[in-house]
Amino acid sequence: MATITDPFLQSQLEERKRRLEDALAAKPENASLSQLLQEVDSALHRMENGVYGVCEECHDSIEKDRLLADPLVRLCLDHLTALQRRRLEEDLELAARVQQRLLPPRPLRSHGWRAHYHYEPLGVVSGDYCDLIASDGGPEGLLFLLGDVSGKGVAASLLMTHLHAMFRSLASVGLPLGEMMGRANRLLCESTAAGQFATLVCGRATRSGEIEISSAGHCPVLVLRDGEVARYESTGMPLGMFCDGDYPTHRAKLELGDSLFLFTDGASEVRDTLGGEYGVDRLAKLVGCQRTLAPEALTAACLKELRDFSLGAPKADDLTLLVLRRED
Repeated sequence: MATITDPFLQSQLEERKRRLEDALAAKPENASLSQLLQEVDSALHRMENGVYGVCEECHDSIEKDRLLADPLVRLCLDHLTALQRRRLEEDLELAARVQQRLLPPRPLRSHGWRAHYHYEPLGVVSGDYCDLIASDGGPEGLLFLLGDVSGKGVAASLLMTHLHAMFRSLASVGLPLGEMMGRANRLLCESTAAGQFATLVCGRATRSGEIEISSAGHCPVLVLRDGEVARYESTGMPLGMFCDGDYPTHRAKLELGDSLFLFTDGASEVRDTLGGEYGVDRLAKLVGCQRTLAPEALTAACLKELRDFSLGAPKADDLTLLVLRRED
């Protein structure tokens, strides 16, 4: 039996307690605030006694992603009541709808580029992050982002939503790409629990064909040009792992018909029924052979190949593909 004593969770509970005490001082007759304060006090007491994160029914560990999403939970999934299960399912369905609304339109045409993506959660919600942001102010161009946050389930989806809001705000400031990544890293490091981080590719593509790409510990970006497939590897540590970090960028110019292929490890780590992994090398060879296809067709061809390879083996991770092609 493992207990959880994450300093981040403790600080969150202590902050909630202070806010509730301030609210009760203004409205001492509020019964719901009093009840909530009792629950927070109880959680802090369990933490002090080394039993925080332990199910009160079976005494096994509560799922950490649920604790990160709601530090007041006291039961593991197996011991929720029927009403609690129904409410949890409703919350997950709502979270899934919110995630879908955060995704960019597809296909998208902007600044001489055509973009298309495939977003496939493992469960109801996803920890993958995908966004396309057209900018005419500050650095002009199409900003593209693809990431994969640590963990799974509700906690991962919350972190994905946090990333979306953070980069949408930073994009409006017009920062250079490397500086934007550095600032995002600090913000994420200061606002999340220890052990929460995200691998991420952030790039900008201009009408003239210039591209700039920075990668924080993510899978390589595949650059399809001149009849070849080049790989742009990671230039920095995952976001949120260490507060100080540099994020250098790759620069290149693509011609008409050249493409960028981005993916999360849910694609490269697809396995067959014997446990064999598809791998980055095979994926690079596949997209190289299909490099003349439009983004929608290239995405579809990759998905078919991955599904044929897995032969119905169960999925193990979220899967996202993003293709950008220079058209004019």
